[in-house]
Amino acid sequence: MKGEAQILVVDDEAEVCTFFRSLLEGKRYRVIVATSGREARRAISLHTFHAAMVDLKLPDVDGLSLLEEIKRLQPGCEVIIMTGYGSIRTAVRAIQMGAYDYIEKPFEDISQIEVLIDKAVSLVFEARERNTKLSAVEWGDIASRVGIVAGSSPVMSRLLSVAFRIARKNVNVLIQGETGTGKELLARFIHAASHRSGRPFIAVNCSALPENLLESELFGHEKGAFTGATSQRRGIFELANQGTLFLDEIGEASPCIQVKLLRVLETGEFMRVGGEKPIKTDVRLVAATNADLEQAVREKRFREDLFYRLDVIRLNVPPLRERKEDIPALVDHFLHCFVGQESPQCSKIEISPEAMEIMLNYPWPGNVRELSNVIRQAATLSDGMLIEPRHLPSRLRGTSKSIPDMEMGGIGLGFQERVVSACLQLLRGKDTLADLEEEELHHVLQLLRSLEKRILEVMSQKGFSCPPPSRMREIEREVIKQAMTYSRGNITLAARALGIGRNTLHRKLKELHGEILQRDRRRNRLQEGFCSDGSD
Repeated sequence: MKGEAQILVVDDEAEVCTFFRSLLEGKRYRVIVATSGREARRAISLHTFHAAMVDLKLPDVDGLSLLEEIKRLQPGCEVIIMTGYGSIRTAVRAIQMGAYDYIEKPFEDISQIEVLIDKAVSLVFEARERNTKLSAVEWGDIASRVGIVAGSSPVMSRLLSVAFRIARKNVNVLIQGETGTGKELLARFIHAASHRSGRPFIAVNCSALPENLLESELFGHEKGAFTGATSQRRGIFELANQGTLFLDEIGEASPCIQVKLLRVLETGEFMRVGGEKPIKTDVRLVAATNADLEQAVREKRFREDLFYRLDVIRLNVPPLRERKEDIPALVDHFLHCFVGQESPQCSKIEISPEAMEIMLNYPWPGNVRELSNVIRQAATLSDGMLIEPRHLPSRLRGTSKSIPDMEMGGIGLGFQERVVSACLQLLRGKDTLADLEEEELHHVLQLLRSLEKRILEVMSQKGFSCPPPSRMREIEREVIKQAMTYSRGNITLAARALGIGRNTLHRKLKELHGEILQRDRRRNRLQEGFCSDGSD
């Protein structure tokens, strides 16, 4: 295999090129060297390479641009970036662009470089034999083991490829994504693919615990540190030593907790609550948030120095609506899990094409978590071997067709007449909505929303003046009210639907309640003023 493999080395230092030529030819690789971007481009046009080692700083071209060209012209070639100490962020960006890995100059452990090159070349040959993507060959087994279903979407394939590459680097990771997208699963994937995989992985939700409990949970406490502390207790930073600590909803951490986290990240030390002696820890920190931390930094709600400590590598988990091609694979996975865990008497549960079409058309605001719950519910209700549209929640069935193109074909004429009649009655000032069933109400709501959108489009096209948009504060207030109505007053569920932390929603509700009280006081004062004027 090595005798067939050809490697390109690109570095403007002739000594580096000579070193790698000698090293790799000694391992029976065929080597071509280039000392500039121009020479590298010529080599790429004349030869096919299995791997390339590219310096990030070249005199006539940026290493990232050359990486992009290699991956475009020879996608089967794995690229290893060579970088200086000050270019780690750029090297990580290279991995996100498709590089296999990066090595730092000056080279200290030559044996590790040899292993890295051998792995890259072996991966190329293995992928060609299987006729599969390079990335899936490496991380497919790990993803399956932690419960990640990558499906067929390019965006998930790229995300897992980058996560797999950076997992072996001892750097902190910040995962961003909406609620229910699988941020903790990605954190577990990073841990499983890292050198710490044999050590503990511990997850903590920063929004689930009050500040005093969270501090004790993270750092532990000494006996007598507070009322109820009857014995010494080790915290998670001790328990996760040499492993991975996952901090979910990091944006909800209080300013006091943020300061203490920053100290741990800067010094590798912490103290138990009530303690006096610093304790050393070696923990790989993976944090996650569904909030905009950069906005929180601008609003002084999150420490800027802590943000930059966490944001060494940022991974964005896409919402399910942006990877809908993965829904069939996810459905199969959840059905397989359901059969194995809760319905062992069934050999297999399938889903009808009509039900699948409904799920493909639904926007999934709760993302993969919502899909999992829907499948579990539908499989339970089906009481058989096939899930049909009637087994799905009504909120899904209401979106099975896009309203602008919907002629209501395939549903009963009585249903159509009742929906249209209700809309007409509303236009005439008569409210007959209370007479409709749940599914009919969903169709009326969608029809009216679509109608409003279409009216605004036509007004804009004709040059008519459109009504001014609502102010941001009014929009936020209305959205919060809708979320509370949707969740029937359940703050946790409403926060999930909005994609924000529970504590954030609780704070906004208090602000909203305060605004209502102020408005009522102003109204009462005005009324009292009118009454006093009238009595004079």
